[in-house]
This record gives sequence, C-alpha cells and structure tokens, in this order.
Amino acid sequence: MTLPANDAFSLGLAHDQPRRSSSRARTPSLPRRSSSPKISFSPPSTSSSIVFSPQPANGMPAKRGHKRKASARNGSKQLKHNGEATIEELIEEVDARIARERKLSPNSLPDKRNTVKKQIDWEIPRKALHSSIGFFTIYLYTSKGDPQTVVIALSTALAVLVPIDILRLKYPLFERAFEKCVGIFMRDSEKKSSNGVIWYILGANTALITLPLDIAIVSILILSWADTAASTFGRLWGPLTPPLPARLFGLPLAPRKSLAGFIAASLTGAAVAAGFWTYLGPVRDNSTWSWDAGVSSTFSGGSAEGGKVFSGWAGLAVVTVCAGLVSGIAEALDLGSVDDNLSLPIIAGGCLWGLFKVLGWLGDIFS
Repeated sequence: MTLPANDAFSLGLAHDQPRRSSSRARTPSLPRRSSSPKISFSPPSTSSSIVFSPQPANGMPAKRGHKRKASARNGSKQLKHNGEATIEELIEEVDARIARERKLSPNSLPDKRNTVKKQIDWEIPRKALHSSIGFFTIYLYTSKGDPQTVVIALSTALAVLVPIDILRLKYPLFERAFEKCVGIFMRDSEKKSSNGVIWYILGANTALITLPLDIAIVSILILSWADTAASTFGRLWGPLTPPLPARLFGLPLAPRKSLAGFIAASLTGAAVAAGFWTYLGPVRDNSTWSWDAGVSSTFSGGSAEGGKVFSGWAGLAVVTVCAGLVSGIAEALDLGSVDDNLSLPIIAGGCLWGLFKVLGWLGDIFS
C-alpha cells in the first residue's frame, strides 16, 4: 500500500520512532540497533512504501537462537519484496548457490579439519619377533636338531603360557602387569582375547607332529615370513589396490585382506619353497623333493622313476607356483574367529603334502 508524497508517513510498533520520512525530503538519522544489520536496496521513488520490519520489544538486540532464525524466515519474503535483505540471508544464499554448483547439500560440504591422515601402526616389535622364528627354525634344521626335542620344548612353553593367558583375561591387575612386560608384542585386539603367541606355537607344533619334517619346516617359514610380508605390504599399498573377491576357487576370503597383501604372501611363499628345496632340503636325508630325484619315493608310490618326472626345473616350477598360490590363499582365508597363526601352517603344510602325493601319482602314470 502506498500514499501520496504529501501524506507520506511510516508505520511502526508502539515503541518505535519513525524510521524514515518521505522520499522527497530525507533527513539523515542515526541507525537504530536491530536484531540483525540490514542492507537496503530500495530505489528512490515519488511515493513512500510502508515497510513492516520486526524489531525487538525492548530495543535490545535479539537473542541468538531459534527466535532469530524464525523471525528471519517469517520476514524473508517481505524483506525481499521491499528490496531489503539481512547479511545472514545473503550468506545463506551464497552457501546454497555454492552447494548447488557442487551438487551437494550444504551439510555435506567437506570439513578439512576432519581429513587428517590416519597414521599406520607398523607393529615393528611384533613383526620382528614373528619373523625371527623362521631364522631359528632354519638353524635347527641345518644343525640337524632333533624335531622331537623342539616339539617337547614348544609343548612345555604352551603349558606355561595358557594358564598365564587365562589369569591375564580374568584379573585386570595381572593383565596390566603382563602388558607392561610384553605389551609391545601384542595387538590391541589381543589385549581382550587370547594371545597370538599361543596359536603360533600350537600351529607350529601341529605341523611338526603331523607332517614330514621338510614340509613342516616350509609351512613354519610361510607362517613366519609370508604372513609378515602380507601384513606389511597390505598396510603400505593395500588402499591403492583393488579389493580381493569374496571367493576364490570357492573359498571365502576375508574382506579386510588386500590384493597387495595377497601378492606379497604368494611371492614370499613361492620364494620360501624354491629356496628351501633347492638349497636346504638336501641337508637331511629323505627330503620330500630334491633337484635330481624329484619327488621322493615315499610320495610316488614307491617308484623312483615316477618321482624323476617332476625333477629339475620342471618339478621346481610346479612346486614353487603351487606353494606360492597356497600361501596367498591360506593367508587371505576368512575362517571366522580362527587365528591365522594356527590355520596358516596347517593349511599350507597340508596342501603341500597333498601336492607331493598328486605329483607322485602323476609321475607313476607318465613314467
């Protein structure tokens, strides 16, 4: 509604003073305090428009909160119609325009404060202990130590560690004392569950008792070195490689495993098998595979000629490829709550034992 210039006046609340005079005769006046500063875009005209502007009842700035937001929303249409807009509305409009250009909602804009790169825990003390067992195993094999003595020693250590682990999980005071001594070798998940060292000893002992000595040694070396390589390279390059499939050859793979870790475990397992049966296997008699004789007669059905079919480079290539593939799959398997320190040497050793059995049978067929 507009009035002629000679009858122009401004309407306001009872406590307000006239905000402005006619557009013909404007008189300068001091700006009043309001709930939010306003920028006026009113063009000069010959008639004065009546502007209804919400003002605080006591002349003081409005409190921040829902009242201020509600008044801005209720008066936004009228303010824009009259050519006026608050600074808050202009800022909101700019933010909304940026969001539309980025095809994002205002609440989904990235926050640089929360994009801190997560530091990788390399578990150096744990991995050093894990890998050192492999060197100790090679020393016992090359020095022709008695495997039965090793089994007895490991069984004795297991008989001591299991009660300690039970006390640690049952009594918090004992747990704190235990972690002060060997906590650097434990993962955070192991501090509330069984210690991985127990499963490591149990897996190595099972391999030594049930498998031929050289296959048991290779399976322990795969546990010691292939598992460490998978963990290290998986943390280093895992995020840069595609995830593993849910299943491989019908076997379930753990979703937390990466392609980088799988490749590292496979290459390490292949190198372990090739190096052991080329250089270390002949140190003792009755090795499962040797360069000249190929597969031992024990696995070839008693025929020495059948074993020679897979001797030399051909036999070494088959053993190396199969051992690498078995190492990668055994390390990446998803077996639920079963610790890989237990499953890895048993699965790897069992598959290698089966491989030599199959090679022995095939050698008898083609000889």
